This record gives sequence, C-alpha cells and structure tokens, in this order.
Amino acid sequence: MVVWSSFRLLNTLARKNELMVPVVKRYMGGGHGNTMNIEVSRWQWHKFKDLFHYYVLVGAIPLSLICFYVNIFIGPAKLAEIPEGYTPKHWEYHRHPITRFIAQYLQPSFQQEYEKYLHHLYEDDEAAKMRLVAKAIKEKMAERHDYQAYYYRPVTAKYFRETKAITERTKEIMGEN
Repeated sequence: MVVWSSFRLLNTLARKNELMVPVVKRYMGGGHGNTMNIEVSRWQWHKFKDLFHYYVLVGAIPLSLICFYVNIFIGPAKLAEIPEGYTPKHWEYHRHPITRFIAQYLQPSFQQEYEKYLHHLYEDDEAAKMRLVAKAIKEKMAERHDYQAYYYRPVTAKYFRETKAITERTKEIMGEN
C-alpha cells in the first residue's frame, strides 16, 4: 500500500502545476446561472497513469511472482561431484536458477566470446596482410613505371575479339586491306 500513497503524492504535485494556470469561467446564456469552467486538460496525466499501471500489471507483477516461485520452491543449486566423463555446460556453473536461465538462453558463453574475439583478431591480421601486399604492388608499379594503376579496370577480352572480328569482316566486304 506504500506504492499507492506515492501516486497520491504525484497527483498532488500535478495539481499544484495546474493551479498556476488561471481558471476561466464562462457564463452560459439564460437566467439559470450555470457556468462552464475552462481549465487545463489532464489527459496526459491520466494516460501516463493508465500506461504505468498497465505495464506494472503486465511486467512487474508476473516477474516478481516468477522470482518468488523460483526462490521459494526451486532455490539455489547445491554443489555435487561431476560424474566421470561428463563435461558441464557453461550455465551449470551458476548457482541461482534465474542466473542459469539467463546464462543459458540470453548471454553467449565464454567460449563463444573468445572465438568471436579470435575472429576479430584474424580479420585484423588479414586486413594488415592485404595492406602490405597492396603497398608492395604499388612500390613495384612505381619501380617498373607500369601504366596501370588502381583506377584501371580490366575489361573482358571477349568483346574486343568480337569487335575485331566485326571490323575484319567489314574490311573484307568493303574490299580494304
């Protein structure tokens, strides 16, 4: 019940902000004296409270019930001998059932992390080797004064052969040689 009293405090704080805006009264026509108070909308505040209560009911309450059940009925794991020839999984080293669940389904194992790290090292090493090869090629091109550079795109020779054949046929037909 302590939580509900804090909501009352938030409600009071929200009302204090509304008091800063003056309330305008509009008198309706006729002699009956009815008035319509024009005041600041509280729609955002009510929407926030509704969504907050919804997410508490959907999220916090079920999770707290699951934690309660696990702590009371399952409890922490007990230390036991490892059977001959059995290799424990990485999540079996954790004591609490919720921690074991998180380690099994939500987090990668230490071996996976290590292999990902080795892969990054391998990729960096391959990139460094490629940079060394490219540097050596550039030095040889400068040394031999080759005309092809990195902007050169090699072209498929098939189209050159076709063009050459068409040109030769045209020359034969036209009688030039």
